[in-house]
Amino acid sequence: MRALVISGGGSKGAFAGGVAEHLIRVQKKQYDLFLGCSTGSLLVSHLALNKIDKIKKCFTEVTQESIFDNCPFTVSSNNGTQSIGIHHFNVLKNFIKGRKTFGESNNLRQLILNSITPKEFTELKTAAVEVVITVSNLSTNKVEYKKISECSYRDFIDWIWISCNYVPFMTLTSKNGCEYGDGGLGTVIPIEEALRCGATEIDAILLDTEFPQINRMPSKNPFDAMSTIFGFMADRIQYQNVKIGKLMADDFKAKVNLFYTPTILTTNSLIFNKEKMESWWRAGFEFAAQRSVENETFSAGENNS
Repeated sequence: MRALVISGGGSKGAFAGGVAEHLIRVQKKQYDLFLGCSTGSLLVSHLALNKIDKIKKCFTEVTQESIFDNCPFTVSSNNGTQSIGIHHFNVLKNFIKGRKTFGESNNLRQLILNSITPKEFTELKTAAVEVVITVSNLSTNKVEYKKISECSYRDFIDWIWISCNYVPFMTLTSKNGCEYGDGGLGTVIPIEEALRCGATEIDAILLDTEFPQINRMPSKNPFDAMSTIFGFMADRIQYQNVKIGKLMADDFKAKVNLFYTPTILTTNSLIFNKEKMESWWRAGFEFAAQRSVENETFSAGENNS
């Protein structure tokens, strides 16, 4: 049983889309399981349906306005580098309304609702594949995995949306009597769950470099500081996910193929830039193509020896 697993990473998900496109279209890999966390959750449904062109168009054209109905930060450019600042009025407006977060991301839910039709949901639910969405239950302090086979259409849309809600910048959602947030708060790359679901070979796409290549600039404001802190936490969680996943794969006698980004794509994945995301999608496709050639060359060398 083969699984495709995609990590969280905000706008960097475009790179994962490019890698997945090559794996599915060029390498003709067929997956039984599709697991996503955060931005990965936005990709896996369409990848499972083999509707790559549709998700590519949706994903690379996303803007701040597509996601936020009340965006808590501003985006500024300085010498080609983009950074975020506090949108004081929007943050204050959210607090006056009694909201629990700095911003609101209800537009993202509508975008997901528009991109996955009831017909596509039914087609996916009756297909011979399983799609799994990762969410963090903040009330019970647990990570939960939501399978499409166990969901209604509206619930499935909600879980995808919740998996992407990077609190406290995005909406904190109450569902089934609990508060939920971004799946990446607990599990960045759900390799373990893929193994528990029976996967014997896993292609795991991680939206960071394999080895640390970053020395962050000093924070300019509280949002910058929080972004740095959450980035540090996500890196540590991802490291543990991979380490434990590899050990568990050895126990299960399963194979795990890891796809890291070859370079740092961005230090702020909450900034959605059409040109950059289109280039990252191409970069992901080209990276997977290069990996495929290298693997074929390595296999040929082994056979000749």
